[in-house]
Amino acid sequence: MSEMSEAIRELIEEKGVSVESVKQTVESAIKAAYKKTFGTADNCEVHFADDLSDVSVYSKKVIVDGVYDPVTEIELEDALKMSEECEVGDEILILVDPKTFERSAVSTGKQAAHQGLSESFKNNLLAENKDKIGEVIIGYYQREYNGNIYVDLGKVEGVLPKKYQSSREIYQKNDRIKAIVVDVKTTSSGVQLVLSRTDPKFVQSIIELEVPELEDKTVEIYKIVREAGYRTKIAVFSNKEDVDPVGACVGLKGVRIQNVIRELEGEKIDVLRYDQNPVEFIKNALSPAEVEKVLITDEEKKQALAIVNESQFSLAIGKSGMNVRLANRLCDWSIDVKTEEQAAEMDLSQFSTRKAAENLFNNSSEESTGSEESEPISTISELPGVDVDVAARLKAAGFDDIQTFVDSFDSDSINVEGVTQEELEKVNSIIRDVVEFVEDDSEKTEEEKPGQEEEEEYFCPECGAKITLDMTKCPKCGVEFEFE
Repeated sequence: MSEMSEAIRELIEEKGVSVESVKQTVESAIKAAYKKTFGTADNCEVHFADDLSDVSVYSKKVIVDGVYDPVTEIELEDALKMSEECEVGDEILILVDPKTFERSAVSTGKQAAHQGLSESFKNNLLAENKDKIGEVIIGYYQREYNGNIYVDLGKVEGVLPKKYQSSREIYQKNDRIKAIVVDVKTTSSGVQLVLSRTDPKFVQSIIELEVPELEDKTVEIYKIVREAGYRTKIAVFSNKEDVDPVGACVGLKGVRIQNVIRELEGEKIDVLRYDQNPVEFIKNALSPAEVEKVLITDEEKKQALAIVNESQFSLAIGKSGMNVRLANRLCDWSIDVKTEEQAAEMDLSQFSTRKAAENLFNNSSEESTGSEESEPISTISELPGVDVDVAARLKAAGFDDIQTFVDSFDSDSINVEGVTQEELEKVNSIIRDVVEFVEDDSEKTEEEKPGQEEEEEYFCPECGAKITLDMTKCPKCGVEFEFE
């Protein structure tokens, strides 16, 4: 049995299978051969030496006075020859030489051993690789079948399915392939790792290797969306005010991001800043296009309107709508992109203030006539695009009223815990863009005489421009009118 023990040691060293697994496999093989020879293996026992230097096979028999089953029973007279202390009813172990097994029994044992070792090897590989999901791994092109690429990973085989391949990439035999593990499964031949080069996590893993700030959490990735082979958008933010998250990811002269682009075979990558304000985030997400204005058309349904210059429209939409589609997925908003001319023809009464709509068309310098049906905004929390958390903190501190906020901001007397100066400036900017401050005509000074008549003013019914009684045509919009 020394040859068998030597074979056991070789299996442990070459296959990396545990000692217990090999012992169980060998024991099962011997019992299978024993059963083939004697018809049962219930009374077969296999003993291993502690150092695996020897393996012994025993047949356990009951001592009887009159044998009916020679496989499981032994006469007392024969048993006494082996041990003088035995008696009827005792069990005795009788050494069996495996070389006496039938040839067919040996073949059965070999088959059982092969099957057991294969299963043990497979389970061992599965245990080693089951935690590799999400890990980037490097292998070499082996073969291609039905569009799927099989990759040599050493002990295990990798498969790169066609649906997980980038359209930019073509491989030749022995080409190096870097990919992320998305699944681990067993096959008839062993363990197979399912690989992907289209998963957004693959891009994340690559860029994390290039950017130290991502590793130490100074800069973090908010979200990555991707159309593999065409474009990837990465939204990042910084946990330190003095660190530019986009600059950190791009690197000096773009060297960091160029390494990522090179690994993706030239795929375009947009690194942009994440912003809690959906208006700013949508603007950033539509890069490389420059967005003039973003309006929230339905906050509950997460719908927004992005206004761009005619020259930026095709860039904002992207080839086959790819850029805006990626922006939608990145922001989790439904973004409708329009040119300024297209937006001018739309009904903008749905927006929260008339002033916000007028600012779209660069009329902020002109006096706004407003709308009799629109309700005035008086609090910070009513403003479109203001961060909800910032608005709540300002309200708790007594700065929810817009006029109070503006007066305090101008005098630099706002100090609210949890609200930064940058956030205060952003709120003030929104107020300046959206709110029109109108002087209350109902307030009269004490010097005014109750009986004093005020001169009546007239305005154009179309554009709201001031007119006089002697005019027959509006000097601003040209509409003709007459006084009755």
